[in-house]
Amino acid sequence: MKRKPRRGADPIEGQMELALNPGAFIPDRECFSFVSGLEEVAAEVAKLITTDSARAATLYETFLAGCYEKAEEFHDSSGYLGQFVGDLICQWIKARQASGADADETAIRLLAWMDNDPYALCYAVEKDAAKAFNEPGLAAFERRIRARFEAAAAAKARPGEPPIHDKEYLRRRGSEILRTIYLAQKNSAAYPSHANRTGITAQDCHALAAMLLARRKPEEALAWVERGIALDRENPHGRTSAGYDLTRLHRELLTRLGRGNEAIEAAWHEKAMDAAKGDDLRSHIELFIETKEMKRLAELVRGTTDQALEHLSHYATEPAAEKLEKAHPDLSARLWRAQGMRIVSAAKSEYYDAALSNFERARRCYVRAGLAAEWANTVCQIRVSHRRKAGFMSGFEALAARHGRASQPSFLERSKTRWGVRDGRDDS
Repeated sequence: MKRKPRRGADPIEGQMELALNPGAFIPDRECFSFVSGLEEVAAEVAKLITTDSARAATLYETFLAGCYEKAEEFHDSSGYLGQFVGDLICQWIKARQASGADADETAIRLLAWMDNDPYALCYAVEKDAAKAFNEPGLAAFERRIRARFEAAAAAKARPGEPPIHDKEYLRRRGSEILRTIYLAQKNSAAYPSHANRTGITAQDCHALAAMLLARRKPEEALAWVERGIALDRENPHGRTSAGYDLTRLHRELLTRLGRGNEAIEAAWHEKAMDAAKGDDLRSHIELFIETKEMKRLAELVRGTTDQALEHLSHYATEPAAEKLEKAHPDLSARLWRAQGMRIVSAAKSEYYDAALSNFERARRCYVRAGLAAEWANTVCQIRVSHRRKAGFMSGFEALAARHGRASQPSFLERSKTRWGVRDGRDDS
C-alpha cells in the first residue's frame, strides 16, 4: 500500500514519495509503468527550472537520492531506471546552471555520483551530461576529468609491487570521458592530440571526420576517414561498426568532392576485400545487391545453411529477401524465416511484431513457391522450440492457423463494412 506524503515537506517531494512507493518491490514486467509514474513527477520539477531553479535543483537531488534507495527494490533488466536517472542528472545540471551555481561544484558533485554508483545508474552518463552542460560547465567538467587522467597516467607502481589497477581504470575511464567532452565541444585540436597520445582508433577517426565535415572541411575529413579505414583493416577480430560507418562516409565524401567514380570503385574494393576473406557472408550479400548480381545472390543464399542465415543482421537479409522475392520466392522465404528465427531465438520480445511480419512473408513466399510443406515444418519447429514464449506464440498460432494478420480484413475493408458501402455486386 502506498504511503501518504509527509506533512511539511515540499508538495512535490510528497508526489515523489508516492511515486517511488517505498517498501514495494517492482518486478521487471512493471518497470516501464513504474518509471512512467516517476517521469510525471519529474515533469513537474522541470517546470520550475525557469521560475525557481534553485528549488528545482534541490528537488532533483532529492529525487536522485530516492531512486538510488529504490534500486534495492527494483528488478530492471531493461534499464528503465538507469535511463531515468540519467535524465534527472541532465535536468539537475540545467537547473544548477539556471540558478547560477558554481560550475566547479557541479562538476565535483557529478563526479562523486559517478564514482559512488553501486547500481550502475550513472553508466555512461557523461555522454548526455556533456550535452546538458553549458560552455563554462563543460569546461569545468573537462578540467576535473583531465586532472584525474593526468594523475592516473603519471602514477606508477614501485618495483616489486603489483600493478595499480585502480589507477589504470581511472586512466582508461578518464580517457573515454575526455573524448566525449572534446566531441561535445567540437574541439578538433584537443581531440586528435589526446587520441594520438592514448592510441587512436577507427572510432576516433570517424568522430574527427564528422567534426570536420560539420565545419565544411571535406578534404580534411576524407583524410581521417581513410586513416580510420586503414586502422579498421588491421583489427584482428574483423571489421567493427566504426569501420562500416567509415566506409559509408568515405563514399559520401568522394561523391561530395566530385569524385563519384572513385566512390563506386571504393565500394567495389571494400566489398570485394571483405568477400575475399571467405568468412563475411554479409559482405558477399551486400556486394551482389549493390552490383545487381541477382543470379550470384541467389546461388549464395541457396548454398548457405539456415543456421548461417539466422546469424546475419536484418540489414543484410531483408534487402536480399526483397530482391529475390519475385524471381526466387523459395530463397526469399528462407531469408524472411531466418529474420524471424533470429528475433525469437534471442527472445527479443520488443521485436516480436517484426518477427510475426517476417514469418507472414515467409509463409506467403513458401506458398507461392509451392513449398507449403516447408512452411508446415517451420511451424512445427517453432512450436517445439519456442512454445513457452507466450508473448510470441499467441500471435504466431493465429498466423499459423491462417486467422492472423494475413487473413484479417484490411483497413479499407473494415471501413467499408462500418459505413455500409456496397461491394458492387448485384444482390438480386
